[in-house]
Formats: sequence, C-alpha cells, structure tokens
Amino acid sequence: MASTGSAGARPAKAWPQTLSLVFGVVYLLVGIVGFFVTGFDSFADNAQDEMLLIFMINPLHNIVHIVIGLAGIALSRTLAGARTYGWLLAVGYAAAFVYGLIAIGQSWDFLNVNAADNVLHVATAIVGLVIALGPVNDRIARPTHA
Repeated sequence: MASTGSAGARPAKAWPQTLSLVFGVVYLLVGIVGFFVTGFDSFADNAQDEMLLIFMINPLHNIVHIVIGLAGIALSRTLAGARTYGWLLAVGYAAAFVYGLIAIGQSWDFLNVNAADNVLHVATAIVGLVIALGPVNDRIARPTHA
C-alpha cells in the first residue's frame, strides 16, 4: 500500500526563519552591489559621494552588510538560529544607530553613515526584535484517528 504521509518532506519554516532568510539575502545583495559603487579602495573612507540610492557606503560598510547577510542566511536554518539572528540585528543595529548619531559629519566616521542610514538602522533593529520575540505557533498538527 502506498504511503500517503509526508515522509521525507521538509518541515515548513517558521516565519522568523523566513524573515531572517529574506533579510540575509537582501543584506548580502546590498553588500555585493555596494562594491560596484565603491570599488575596493578607500576602505574606511568617509567620502560623501559614495552612495547606494540614498545611503552612504564605503568598502568596510559593504563588508559589514555581506557578513550580516551571510549570518541571516546561515542562521535561518533553525528557529533558534533565526531568534539569535534577530537579537544580533536588534543589538547590532541599535548600536549602529547610536554610532550614527555621534559619527555623522565627523572625519572619523569609518562606516560613512548618514541620516538615511540611521533611519534604516532603527528599522532593522525593530525587525530584529520582531524576529527575536515574535510569537510562533509551534504546535505540530497531528492526524486524528477516528
């Protein structure tokens, strides 16, 4: 008799895992595309003319985006990993926001941030909190036998 179960089927990802994966892919792509704007020289320069859309970037900033993207992709494999990624985003981007408040317009701004970056940093920190703390219905549906 043929099996009607889902043996071998991959379990569905919880929404925090999917959101972590999406953010990971987006940040990875932003980091890669950023190198087409900045190249690889002036690694931590504060050049005001290197922008991706409305966000200021430099090669160091691009590498940070790539690392954040790879972390999101890797940690999205499990719910616990996605929750960890959420906390990394929340804490890391809250710190980046504070850094930006102090560093904008300073000659020592090694990440080359601007006000648009600060808004994005706050939004990403909030998304991180949502990933880390958002409720998940983790009850497994079990077949009932009549």
